[in-house]
Amino acid sequence: MTVKTGAKGNKKPGRLVLLSLGALGVVYGDIGTSPLYAFRVCFSGSHSIDPTRANILGVLSLILWSLILVISLKYLLIILRADNQNEGGILALTQLVLGGKGRRRTGIFIMGLFGTAMLYGDGAITPAISVLSAVEGLEIVTPVFKPYLIGITLVILFLLFFLQHRGTGKVGLLFGPVMLVWFLVIGISGGMSIAGNTEVLSAVNPSHAFSFFMDQGIESLYILGTVFLVVTGGEALYADIGHFGKSPIRLAWFTVVLPCLLLNYFGQGALLMQDRTFAVNPFYHLLPSAALYPMIILSTCAAVIASQAIISGVFSLTYQSLQLGYLPRMQILHTSEEEHGQIFIPQINWGIFAITSAIVIGFRSSENLAAAYGVAVSTTMAITTLLGYFVMRDRWNWPGPVAFLTASFFLIIDVTFLGANTLKILSGGWLPFLLAGIIYQLMSTWIKGKEVLQKQMKEYVRPLKSYLENIDMRKVKSIPGTAVYMAESPALTPPAFVHNIQHNKVLHRRIIFLYIGVKNKPHIRADERVKFRKLPRGAYGVLARYGFMDRVDMRALIRIIQNKHLKIDTDETTYFVGRDTLIPSKTIGMSKWRDHLYLLMRRNSIRATRYFNIPPDRAIEIGTQIKF
Repeated sequence: MTVKTGAKGNKKPGRLVLLSLGALGVVYGDIGTSPLYAFRVCFSGSHSIDPTRANILGVLSLILWSLILVISLKYLLIILRADNQNEGGILALTQLVLGGKGRRRTGIFIMGLFGTAMLYGDGAITPAISVLSAVEGLEIVTPVFKPYLIGITLVILFLLFFLQHRGTGKVGLLFGPVMLVWFLVIGISGGMSIAGNTEVLSAVNPSHAFSFFMDQGIESLYILGTVFLVVTGGEALYADIGHFGKSPIRLAWFTVVLPCLLLNYFGQGALLMQDRTFAVNPFYHLLPSAALYPMIILSTCAAVIASQAIISGVFSLTYQSLQLGYLPRMQILHTSEEEHGQIFIPQINWGIFAITSAIVIGFRSSENLAAAYGVAVSTTMAITTLLGYFVMRDRWNWPGPVAFLTASFFLIIDVTFLGANTLKILSGGWLPFLLAGIIYQLMSTWIKGKEVLQKQMKEYVRPLKSYLENIDMRKVKSIPGTAVYMAESPALTPPAFVHNIQHNKVLHRRIIFLYIGVKNKPHIRADERVKFRKLPRGAYGVLARYGFMDRVDMRALIRIIQNKHLKIDTDETTYFVGRDTLIPSKTIGMSKWRDHLYLLMRRNSIRATRYFNIPPDRAIEIGTQIKF
């Protein structure tokens, strides 16, 4: 679900409440379903601790102050201010601070790219652990369901991914109300448990957290890695600024999400202090047996919504990467004519489904999956803090010492969580690093390959203006109509144009050399999108600029050109697109395996005509062989 809002759109109380309700369903799905497994794994699992009074109070204190310091203070009050034209997320943040040259620019770019790759790992693990932990509630009702938990989880996941192509617009309208019910139910059930044992409220005192570290020693780090599961949705808050705005996200957190989460976590703690046998699954034991089936259904719905939110986020992240040229072109299906943010990417969808299914089959329980979960997000959170430092210093003009101390405070927390999560490497934490490493290599190889190819292309192309001036008109026939040549550079001659002149010896009466550039901004206004320049032979150079979250649509672009600059008869317009054929050679700027990887990705990228929505009956592809 995507609801675009401007800075002024949040001022009306009614609209603010409506957007806050939407934020409950999209923004807080991940962090909202953490009570299903986060507290339980601390006291039931391979690195669990005894549910003694001191340990329970220590864990609850860690949960409370993690939510306050990481989510409330760092993300809600500080990082949310670092928006890139009302858009957030690690990729938008990277583009915001990417200015400059040399080592700093390279370092920022690598951090942003690796943080982006890490989120793909989170996108595969979140659906697995959320749905599996919800379904595991059936085992409490009766052990008859135990052999079928994996199968039920896989069926739910398949339906979730299968229905992605329909879009989230209509279903998304239910996300907010369902999650509101979810938060109220978990809050009330936790509050009722607290009423029976108010001693648990003493965990508000941070001294319990310090005592826990002193008593448990090295074992406390394993628990800290598990406690981190309560804040894994932090990056989603930042990434969804553009969907709802800052005020609705903050309002939803402080009025509904945070109070209900704390009530539930403390309620689980109160229950466990009364009966330690409930450590296997204290979340479901908060409810009477008659309410178990309805709660399992509600939990499954909440888990599906959490999964839907992260999947949609991965689609959005991929779209941004495609626009910026970090990944090869893929098929993009827009599932809503009104809202361009609702997209479906088949390759990514089924790729995540395959990985998620393999994770469920391989790990087989949410306890085992908890070891793999958190490593990716903790790494991204640390990178966000580092990039946030540059925003504080360079964008907000904070005094250097203030920016440094603020960033250092949060970085200490991030690095501590990251260090705790690295202890899970052998138990499953290797998985997100493996997934992120694969994505990072794909992205970095594609970027490097494009740079090498552009250098090679300079041997085949000439400056556009001089080439037009030197065309021998006695050897070329002028024909009616308009020709639009897609250009890789606004100053260089497209190879397709050169080949058309050399082989077909024709020149259209109106020629447009169209270069589409993507800026380091989320959006470019339509009235600022197109720039013109006149060229020899009656040709025009058109520079079309887009933001990395804008939709590139050739039909819409031609309408802008028609309305403001040139009268173009679309029925007499032909689009010429280059189709390069790369011939491997020994003089390449990358290692051999990366050369093959780049060629494989290039062969599987969809054609420009399809990606840019060029009318297929008006398009001509002209190939060029390039030694690569």
